[in-house]
Amino acid sequence: MSVKVCILRTAGTNCDVETAFAFEQAGATAEFVHINRMLRGGASLADYQILAIPGGFTYGDDISAGKILGNELRHGLGDKLREFIERGGAILGICNGFQVLAKTGLLPGPFAPGVAQNVTLTFNDSAKFEDRWVYLKVPENRSVFTDGVSELYLPVAHAEGKFVADDSVVKEMTDNRQVVFRYVDSKGEADGYPWNPNGSVAGIAGICDVTGRVLGLMPHPERHVLGHQHPRWTREGLKDEGDGIAIFRNVVDHMR
Repeated sequence: MSVKVCILRTAGTNCDVETAFAFEQAGATAEFVHINRMLRGGASLADYQILAIPGGFTYGDDISAGKILGNELRHGLGDKLREFIERGGAILGICNGFQVLAKTGLLPGPFAPGVAQNVTLTFNDSAKFEDRWVYLKVPENRSVFTDGVSELYLPVAHAEGKFVADDSVVKEMTDNRQVVFRYVDSKGEADGYPWNPNGSVAGIAGICDVTGRVLGLMPHPERHVLGHQHPRWTREGLKDEGDGIAIFRNVVDHMR
């Protein structure tokens, strides 16, 4: 079965091509769809198995990062998104896409009318844009994106990447195995800045919903799908593929 991916974009999206390339490397067919086309009925989520919201600075990150696109999705496509998830569709939000999913209310879920947003991504503790590579640990979780994945090395590039939630919400997500990625140091241990580049609560770098099919993360897996995209490949040796490709391959295989 051919797996079709909707790469959703709008003003300010800038990682759409890399995200499409990553999905195609994983064996899927990716199509670019502008949010206005989706809202006006020119395209339908029913035609796709995966929805991807790439990184970027949608609408200039006015108000707060991802908020405007999040509102468009919640109020313009809320019912369609619920139907998409209920019929088994998968959603991936990367960086700005993660911010969108959090502010839409799709993460950590449940996504339903009247359910308020209870997590957010806000300004980094360093008060500056962080552009660096980070180590990630993958704790036990329910995500279909992480089968067989225990650790990753990926780049981050964001100014509003600090994951924030009440302790009760963090505990509930942890108990539900919804915490998918945590920032760690080079030895795999929890640590502060710069290993945790933004000050995220509990070192959380990515979460999923209770279905395991909706995932958001701040690091960029689409920027490390090829071996030569590793910043030290000339010194440490060229790997057959980058760490990030596993995330795309897992979800494509699952949907297939």
